[in-house]
Amino acid sequence: MSKESTGKTLVVAGVLSVVCSIALAAAVTLLKPIQDENKALEKQRRILAAAQVLPEGEGDKARVAQEFSKFQRYLVNLETGAFRQVDLTDPYDQRKALKSTTSSIALTPEQDIAALRRRANEADIYVVRDAAGKVEKMVLPISGYGLWSTLYGYLVLKSDGNTIIGVTFVEHAETPGLGGEVDNPKWKALWVNKQVYTADGQAHFRVIKGNVDPAKPDAIHQVDGLSGATLTSNGVTNLVQFWMGDMGYKKFLSKVREGGI
Repeated sequence: MSKESTGKTLVVAGVLSVVCSIALAAAVTLLKPIQDENKALEKQRRILAAAQVLPEGEGDKARVAQEFSKFQRYLVNLETGAFRQVDLTDPYDQRKALKSTTSSIALTPEQDIAALRRRANEADIYVVRDAAGKVEKMVLPISGYGLWSTLYGYLVLKSDGNTIIGVTFVEHAETPGLGGEVDNPKWKALWVNKQVYTADGQAHFRVIKGNVDPAKPDAIHQVDGLSGATLTSNGVTNLVQFWMGDMGYKKFLSKVREGGI
């Protein structure tokens, strides 16, 4: 092959590489809004399922938007338990808040039972009211480390701030068929009507190893463990106890029980 033909080949290869790179970048840019919209839709769909508004996995875009528009959104100061209502479209992002030292705090090893490292100063919660305007359900974001990843989800409580209506995880990278069973509707159904706190106000809910014995007093605070996924099960226990404890929603839930929201 002559030097001239080799040079032409390299030029053509270089041009094709540039063109392909531009095309790929353009495709990513054009598709990102669609991907973000689909991600937001799936998040809302899972929240609605956990809140028992729509069945798991059901609801087209219009139905999901209609049902989600009935929710109210609040920002909760996790230090004091104070709360304020914001619009559903408010730009606050709890996970982005973790990147700033002014909007989040570092957790000590003793505080950080969920292996989060940092906690935002404010939490982004949703409230559902009944026809009379009374709080019916509270949707609280939860997160914590499992075996391979940080699990992000929502715990839904009744107005008593104690009884569980449902749970859902919207993002994680746990092992499919093992820790990934946190997405299994049958397992999530075991959470319904369980209680977070004991009579003395301690967060006692946990995912146990094996199956719950309904004859034992602690059964009201327990759900069956995930078979073959002890570390993920422990991680779920830890994240619930963190977010229901002093560093999480405990002060807020006390205010709700005392004076409503």
